[in-house]
Amino acid sequence: MIKHWTDKDRYRPYNEWDDAYLVELKKRVKQSNWRLGFHIQPQTGLLNDPNGFSFFNNQWHLFYQSYPYGPVHGLKSWHHLTSTDLIHWKDLGLALQPNNQFDSHGIFSGSALSTLEGLVFMYTGNVRDQNWQRHSYQNVAIMDSGNAINKITEPAITTPTNIFTEDIRDPQLLKIHKEYKVILGAQTINKTGAIAVFKGHSLEDLKYQGDLKIDKELSGYMIECPNLVFIDKHPVLLFCPQGLDHKQHEYQNVYPNTYLTGESFSWDYLEIKHPSALANLDEGFDVYATQAFNAPDGRALEVSWVGLPEMEYPTDSDGWSGALSLVKELTLKNGELFQYPVKETKELRKNEQVNIKQLANSSNQYELEIQIKDNQTGELQLLRSEDGQHYLSLHFDTTMGKLVLDRSHSPQPINVKFGQKRIANVSSHSDLKLNIFVDNSVVEIFVNNGEKVFTSRYFPLLNESGINVKTSDENDTIRTKMWDLLKTNHN
Repeated sequence: MIKHWTDKDRYRPYNEWDDAYLVELKKRVKQSNWRLGFHIQPQTGLLNDPNGFSFFNNQWHLFYQSYPYGPVHGLKSWHHLTSTDLIHWKDLGLALQPNNQFDSHGIFSGSALSTLEGLVFMYTGNVRDQNWQRHSYQNVAIMDSGNAINKITEPAITTPTNIFTEDIRDPQLLKIHKEYKVILGAQTINKTGAIAVFKGHSLEDLKYQGDLKIDKELSGYMIECPNLVFIDKHPVLLFCPQGLDHKQHEYQNVYPNTYLTGESFSWDYLEIKHPSALANLDEGFDVYATQAFNAPDGRALEVSWVGLPEMEYPTDSDGWSGALSLVKELTLKNGELFQYPVKETKELRKNEQVNIKQLANSSNQYELEIQIKDNQTGELQLLRSEDGQHYLSLHFDTTMGKLVLDRSHSPQPINVKFGQKRIANVSSHSDLKLNIFVDNSVVEIFVNNGEKVFTSRYFPLLNESGINVKTSDENDTIRTKMWDLLKTNHN
C-alpha cells in the first residue's frame, strides 16, 4: 500500500491500477481488527459523504463517495448500495465514475430524485485544469430500473463566477410544485459561505434565484452539504459551515454539522420563517456531511458520514477509512429535532439480557439500553480492557443534566488536537434514557430517544470489550437491557 501519496497517485485513472495491488489491499483490509458488523464500510480505501439517498423501483438506494485505492481523498466515484429494509444492504459496487470533461477529477457529492423517467442524480463534477485550478460543474445522470446509468452530456449548472468561487458543490435536487429546485453549498467571491438556489421548469433551464437567507455570521467561509427536509410542513435545514467563528457557535470538531428549524419556508423569499438558533446535529467526535430526504412513506430519513475531513484515523494503516451511521428518522417534538435509528433496526436484535452492569467480555456488536433515575451521577465505560486502563467513558449527571463523552483513555489517540471530551446538556433533575449502539470501532449514543446524539469512532485493542456501569445510586435503580446485534456486513 502506498504510504506517501502524490497528486499523481491520487488522480491516476482506475484502469491504470494493477489488479494485484487491489487484491493485496483487500487482504490487508480484511486483517484489520476494527472492521464493522452492521455499519456500512468500504471494501477498501476511503468512504466519505453519503450521496443519492432515495427510494426508487421499490428499493432504498444509497451511494457514498468512494476512493477504492487507499484511505485518502483521490479520484472519487459513487459506490452503490440497495436495501429493502434500511438495515441489510446489497453492495452493487461502483456506479457513477469520472469519465468525461465535466467530472474528470472526481464525482463529488450530490442527491437523487425519483421520477417517472428514472432515478435522476445531480452531482458535482470536479475538474482540474493544467494549472491545477478547480472548476465545478453540476451534472445530471439518470438511472433506469435495471440500475444502468446514463450521464447527460452538458452540465445543468455552470458556476456563475461573478458571484461564487469554484467551491460550489453538493447539490440537493428537489421538485416543488412542478418546478425543479437545486440548493448548493457555496463560497462567494467575498469568501463567505452561502447556500445558492437555482430553479427551473426543466433541468435544462435552471437559473440562479438567489441565496437562502441565513445569518452571515453563521455561514463561515464555505458551506457544504446543505439538505432541506420538511417534517409536518416545518423546514429543517442541515448544513456544514466551514470556518465558522467559535464566538458565534460553540463546536469542537474541525467543522460542525449543524441545523436550523423553523415554522415555515418561503421559496419566493428563500427564507426560513422564525428560524431556531443554530445547533449541532451531533454532539460526538465524528459526524459530517449528513444527507436527508423526505421518503415516500412519510418519514424524514438521514444518514451521516462517521468521519471528518482533514482527519487521520488508525484504520488508515489498514488500508481503509470511514463508515456510515445507522439510518435515522428525524422528528420534531415541541420544536426540538430528534434523531433515532429507524424502527427496522430492532430487527437486528438477538439474545436479550437484562440488568447488565458489568461484563468482562462482550461481542463489541450490541445495543445497550440504560434507564437512569433523576438526581444521579455515574459513569458508563465501554470497550473496556480487562485491566481497566482503556475504555470509552460517558459520565452522566441527571441532577445537573449533563453528559460528557471522554475518549482520553483510548489506546489509540484520535485527533487529540480537537479535544478528547464532548459535552451535551439535557433537562436537569430528570430521568435519563440511553440507547447505545456499539459496532467494534463505531459508537452511536442516542439520549432520551434522540434528543441528543453522540457519534464517534473509537479503536479498542484486541479483546477490549468490557462494559462497566458505576453510579451514585445506593438503591441500584438503574435498569439495563442488552441485545447482541446481527452481523449484516460480508466484506
